[in-house]
Amino acid sequence: MLKIALLTDGIFPYVIGGMQKHSYYLTKYLARNKVHVTLYHFSQSKEHDIQQLHLFTLEEKQYIKSVVIDFPKQDIFPGHYVRTSFLYSVKIFEHLKNNMNVDFIYAKGFTGWKLMDEKKNGFKCPPVGIKLHGMNMFSKPYSLKSRLEQFLLQPPAKFNLENTDYVFSYGGKITDVIKNKANIPAEKIIEIPTGIEESWINPDVKNSNDVVRFIFIGRYERLKGIEELMEVIKELNEKYNFQFDFIGHIPEHLRIKSSKINYWGILTKQEQIKEILQQSDVLVCPSYSEGMPNVILEAMASGMAVIATDVGAVNLMVSKENGWLINSPEPKEILEAIISAINLPKYNLLEMQQKSIAKIKEKYLWDKIIAKTIDEITKRI
Repeated sequence: MLKIALLTDGIFPYVIGGMQKHSYYLTKYLARNKVHVTLYHFSQSKEHDIQQLHLFTLEEKQYIKSVVIDFPKQDIFPGHYVRTSFLYSVKIFEHLKNNMNVDFIYAKGFTGWKLMDEKKNGFKCPPVGIKLHGMNMFSKPYSLKSRLEQFLLQPPAKFNLENTDYVFSYGGKITDVIKNKANIPAEKIIEIPTGIEESWINPDVKNSNDVVRFIFIGRYERLKGIEELMEVIKELNEKYNFQFDFIGHIPEHLRIKSSKINYWGILTKQEQIKEILQQSDVLVCPSYSEGMPNVILEAMASGMAVIATDVGAVNLMVSKENGWLINSPEPKEILEAIISAINLPKYNLLEMQQKSIAKIKEKYLWDKIIAKTIDEITKRI
């Protein structure tokens, strides 16, 4: 029976984020397929007891061994993320080094950093595959701050990628970055997209809104293109009829005051998010950098068209068939895409929404993704 050690900086809902949600589903579906998973992770949640692993079934828990690691305290000085990431990897290694009875080690982010350091110096371990998700540290910087972050993150990223046995990629432009900017040979790269559960699929897509209803999901962060989007909405507000919803923390003083805009704040209940998405028409995701965003898959499965920047593996999901793929999060490009969606005949928009669901069913359900994951790992042990 296949045994995998999964090193991760948290799983949903104990830590919130796209990488953490991927870790949760990866663990869940490996366990469903009777793969034994030793899960190294931590919690930030005050609401949930991580020892309960409450989103897993009793049967799934039989195949999951949970090893909870205390995440190091961060200091306030520049580079704290890099330092705490290394210290976290050291803590993981201290537990992992005496538990090598696994067939493969799957390390997310920098969680395998200390292991790679020891491996380089002769430590014997099973094959290791590292996943850095969006490879943001190699993308085009969008600010002075992001340039500094890249300067700090690129050396440890290259060290981890060069010393691992395999590199996991979502595909698309992420593979290009791994090959061309991190200089990793193609034979080390394993391409596997992320996925979504079948329960997300909207069985009855209707285009019944009086005006096109757009939605943005995410935190107020420069990387997400939120400032450019706000600028565009202000310009559209007086000229067009539309509805715009925001899910995520948007500071009160930065909110646009308009009857056309709803701010839901941070929502943690999946059913509530699903209900809002199924009532919406178009997701807007104008990021500067992404991996393979869960939010796009959730929107597509809910029966939505998508406006998104052509970064990461986004072009595997979004095309002119089911949305608008923009070259950059420049306000002009976002503006043109939103106006196009507003002016699109209802039957054309419905066609796009149905194409989104069809693509999810064909390529991105977790049952298919996990089968490929197990097959690719099995080939390499």
